[in-house]
Amino acid sequence: MFKHSQLESVKAWLANPAHAAFPLHSRIQRAIRQLILDGALGVGKPLPASRALAKSLGVSRDTVEAAYGQLHGEGYIERRVGSGSFVSHMAQRVPGRHLSQRRKPSQAPPPNLSRRGSAMLEGGGVRDFLTPRPFAPGVPETRGFPLQIWERLERQVLKEYANKALLHGHPQGMEPLRRAIADYVNLERGAHATAERVLILTSSQQAMTLCAHVLLDAGDRIFVEDPLYHGARKAFDAAGLACLPIPVDAHGMRVEVLRSASTPAKAVFVTPSHQFPTGTTLPLDRRLSLIEWARQHPAWIIEDDYDSEFHYAGKPTACVQGLDSHERTIYIGTFTKSLFPGLRIAYAVLPAQLVQPMTVARTLLDGHSATIPQLTLARFIEGGHFGAHVRTMRSIYAHRLATLERLVRQHLGAYVEPSVPTGGMQMPCLLTSGLSEQAAINAARRAGIELMGLTGLHASSDCRAGFLMGFAAYTPTELEAAVKQLACAFQTLED
Repeated sequence: MFKHSQLESVKAWLANPAHAAFPLHSRIQRAIRQLILDGALGVGKPLPASRALAKSLGVSRDTVEAAYGQLHGEGYIERRVGSGSFVSHMAQRVPGRHLSQRRKPSQAPPPNLSRRGSAMLEGGGVRDFLTPRPFAPGVPETRGFPLQIWERLERQVLKEYANKALLHGHPQGMEPLRRAIADYVNLERGAHATAERVLILTSSQQAMTLCAHVLLDAGDRIFVEDPLYHGARKAFDAAGLACLPIPVDAHGMRVEVLRSASTPAKAVFVTPSHQFPTGTTLPLDRRLSLIEWARQHPAWIIEDDYDSEFHYAGKPTACVQGLDSHERTIYIGTFTKSLFPGLRIAYAVLPAQLVQPMTVARTLLDGHSATIPQLTLARFIEGGHFGAHVRTMRSIYAHRLATLERLVRQHLGAYVEPSVPTGGMQMPCLLTSGLSEQAAINAARRAGIELMGLTGLHASSDCRAGFLMGFAAYTPTELEAAVKQLACAFQTLED
């Protein structure tokens, strides 16, 4: 017969609303199985007679018999004619036994990871993207997105394609979207793209990972900006590449340092439109010099154009890919920043000789991108809605940047000096007081505010401490409240 505590445990399983979806006999079976796994019912111990247990639980005998039958079929109990039911000796070998006595996660030995796995783990943690806090960088405003237009276009796609939209898509991406992207980057970014050379991906991070694994081997060298976009460093470190930092000045990467470097490299990674995190723009002469370096060696240029749509001062410079007649440039773009993060669509414009190897490699990562969003986005671009949305957001973001600069100077002027970028979605702020960068970040976090430190993005120690402040996703009223809250948090450090 069950002990009182064991019987109560089974009753608790039956009464738990979380188990209500299971049939009654299955709930009884699972409750008894858990008692066995936890060691509460030892090997060889008898189970109550089905009639007695049914009476105790207020259920029919057939229900208990069904539970016992399932336990017997799974090997947890033995049934002996004339003797009853007993915990099976096989249960002693079940991995989950004595669950309550197993080691806590904190006591478990470290996982035996590969070098690549260790690099990924060391590269960063898991951020809470569902509830971004001010001033998280790179987060777009989504509250004004034209959802009604998007829904109408999606219905058109489903009506036209029907069940075909539910099948696997081509690993290179749907042709209508590749064509729309090629037309867009040729017109707006001065690129030289065709639909045949566009590869649809889920993110710019995936594009960088593909470049790292397809174009370079572990141990190969790659020139990178210093400071460097953290996502790129994670991708390159995880691939086992040796990142060689090239300093950045007020005009972006110092290409003359790269060209005079005695150590060769097979590729260079740049964010020429808005260098991350400084926001500087690489001028034309440096772009041409970079292209010439890639031709001479030969080497690859990985151009991340992550938020070039949002340029607030003058005309944006043509992308490096559009200037490169030698086809050494991989151009990466994303709709995560320009539209909304949940879309999960990015792209790469590839040199012709890389289309097949990159597409094949992509199939090993995740096969293909979702078909329905691709086809909907294609119509969104072709119908002029993407361009209209970008123009609207460009005006809104420019106003929010100006508002943030004013608020920082007004309320945080004793601590930082804003470095106003010509575009992008975040503003660097350099610390001017005795406040340390880590102390500022910790104080902000306690106040519910997210700041990204600048020193961690540098390879060298010769850098100014400070932090990034994302502004795109927050209204002027929200920016003002958050800046005042941050000022109060800094003031408490002085008290």
